[in-house]
Amino acid sequence: TVVDADELMQDVVDDAKAIAEERGHLEGMSEEQRNSLYKTIGMGGLKYYLLKVDPRKSMMFNPEESIDLNGNTGPFIQYTYARTQSILRKQSAKGTIEIETEVEKSELDIIKHLAGLPEMITEAGKNQSPALVSNYTYELVKLYNSFYQSVSIFKEEDDKKQNLRLLLTQQVSETVEFTMSLLGISVPEKM
Repeated sequence: TVVDADELMQDVVDDAKAIAEERGHLEGMSEEQRNSLYKTIGMGGLKYYLLKVDPRKSMMFNPEESIDLNGNTGPFIQYTYARTQSILRKQSAKGTIEIETEVEKSELDIIKHLAGLPEMITEAGKNQSPALVSNYTYELVKLYNSFYQSVSIFKEEDDKKQNLRLLLTQQVSETVEFTMSLLGISVPEKM
């Protein structure tokens, strides 16, 4: 089937609009901000869907799947970025991390994954494979969401642990924004 690119892009933006309106969370946004958000989600979903597959492999494009808020999709990553921004708006880290701070497994998993960023970028460049960047980002977002579900950030009474969690959130946020920008995909502050 031959598909006009302009029609395809408009379809994914329209689908993103329908999903965003269905979920809500748009109060306080102007019509212009909403339309910008729909375009960011729709085009992010389309680009990510195409770039997450190794360029040497064939694929079948599914427009509905490309804007799904669950799984290995651009909107799932964008949503996690928006979550990190919400957390960071509430409170930012204070001071430095104490070396003696006890680290949970989910926190250590994120730290290890973040440490692999330079090597992944080198590999992606050598292999001319944006799929490596996509999959790295997806794995980071999965680790962050697991962390977010397993530990409390704001209810943590130990200031050192809370500070570590806020700094991890900030680092994940910056890394997601960076890797998505490498793919030419914008991430929204709110979603």
